[in-house]
Amino acid sequence: MSVEPSRIGTERAQAEAIQRLRGGPAAAPSRKQASDYPGLVTRTIAFTLDAIVVTGSAALVGVTVGLALSLLHLPSEVDKLIAAVFGGLALMWPAAYFAFFWSSTGQTPGSRVMSITVLDARRRGPLKPRRALLRFLALWVGALALLSGLLVMLWDDRRRCFQDRVARTIVVYLAGQAEE
Repeated sequence: MSVEPSRIGTERAQAEAIQRLRGGPAAAPSRKQASDYPGLVTRTIAFTLDAIVVTGSAALVGVTVGLALSLLHLPSEVDKLIAAVFGGLALMWPAAYFAFFWSSTGQTPGSRVMSITVLDARRRGPLKPRRALLRFLALWVGALALLSGLLVMLWDDRRRCFQDRVARTIVVYLAGQAEE
């Protein structure tokens, strides 16, 4: 007496579902596959969108302040001081942008568009502000080394870059958003 192959598959699926409901061995979470982690293109698009937001807002503020200051006819020493202050703010602005979004929701606006999020690899939640700032600084260190800190993701099973390893983070697709 032969049993149909589809019936065997159905019975196996039913048995596994029952085991999961009872908390048996089939209930253990499986390790995520590489397709659950966004790749180089997805992360590059998200970063590019964020760079447009950061640069655009900084340019808008810079032009507005520059035009306003040009109307005041200030001494050159004051102009130099104001330029130095705004130069420092221009360096701090991207760090504050990324650290704020990574530590509050785990997503920058660019990440939200691409349906990805940054998580603490251990707690699986948003980063603490100090860890988010560390991740941003490590991002620049990895990029300065001829992008080698970013390209290392091509050989990692969880697609982690240098900044992810330093800050102990992972980048994942939002639930139900992973590409098949």
